[in-house]
Amino acid sequence: MVDASTGIGAGVGAKLAPLEIPVTRTLIVSGAIASRDYQDVHHDAELAKEKGSPDIFMNILTTNGLVGRYITDHFGPTAVLRKVAIRLGAPNYPGDTMVLTGTVIEAEAEAEDGDGSGGESAGRGATVVVRIAGANGLGTHVTGTVTVTLPSLASPVNPTSTPSRPSVSGRPA
Repeated sequence: MVDASTGIGAGVGAKLAPLEIPVTRTLIVSGAIASRDYQDVHHDAELAKEKGSPDIFMNILTTNGLVGRYITDHFGPTAVLRKVAIRLGAPNYPGDTMVLTGTVIEAEAEAEDGDGSGGESAGRGATVVVRIAGANGLGTHVTGTVTVTLPSLASPVNPTSTPSRPSVSGRPA
């Protein structure tokens, strides 16, 4: 399947262009701070070494955010991440480069409600599942899958609307 408006391939087997991410000390520390992960191994090189690591290393929340960025960079800002399931492997240390790659492994055409009632799935767009991997100089840093819903081609996207997101309490905002 190819999005007629963008030409972005979303069919099974489609490969996403690789994304190279320089792993800097600033990226590691700022990602840890932004995700409120104050573990010393993500910002203090001496304490990380005392705990057996050669240097500080990236936390899973930063990796998760970079995986999400990779997917929305490919499918566009109106794509909605439905599920991100990742597993970490080799650490990301400063001075390395992580290369993210992805392949579409499932694709479902735009959902239709079939009864004309305008149900929840009507006009929701196509859903694809992408297998992702991120490698660095040590090996595979991250593997997993991302489920993403693409905007409906049948109805124009309203740039002033935002997707419904749960509030901090977990209830719809």
